Amino acid sequence: MNEQDVMKLLEETQAVLHGHFLLTSGLHSPMYVEKFNVLQHPKYTEMLCKELAARYANDNVELVVGPMTGGILLAHEVGKQLGTRAIFTEREDGKMALKRGFHIEPGTRVLIVEDIVTTGGSVVEVLNVVKEHGGVPVGIGLLVDRSGGKVDFGLRTEALLHLNVETFKSENCPLCAQNVPFTKRGRTGK
Repeated sequence: MNEQDVMKLLEETQAVLHGHFLLTSGLHSPMYVEKFNVLQHPKYTEMLCKELAARYANDNVELVVGPMTGGILLAHEVGKQLGTRAIFTEREDGKMALKRGFHIEPGTRVLIVEDIVTTGGSVVEVLNVVKEHGGVPVGIGLLVDRSGGKVDFGLRTEALLHLNVETFKSENCPLCAQNVPFTKRGRTGK
């Protein structure tokens, strides 16, 4: 599965949206990838995760970890493809943590997966949790890297799709300057 195949799948499932979006990072963007429009289809999720897993098949991955929420689905399916455990982090008092009895044995080789990366903040938080528990990060698997190649986690990072979409701070956003209202996620605004 190459980048054109991934983009085609995202377009066919209406996972790529255009408008004026407020991203989780606080930045504004004229494009949003509504991952759940594709991830709601188990067969597509399996296809995408099979490709991510194949890229790390020779890295002796022992555990797959993803952040809540979209990362849960990806971690589960990539773990299934690699024949490993799959767990997720979630926020506790504003900080990423392992809950629900999840644990990482020291020395465990861990693949971190995430759906969409813009600034990489969530991945860095998951990396920190993995390291705090003695895990050995072996790579980062992404559905979409929309950072324009700006994120660097210090590990081999594989993204199924690379997008170079401009993002803006609110004070520099041309859409805000034109008084374009925010587009609700999951809707095209049309």
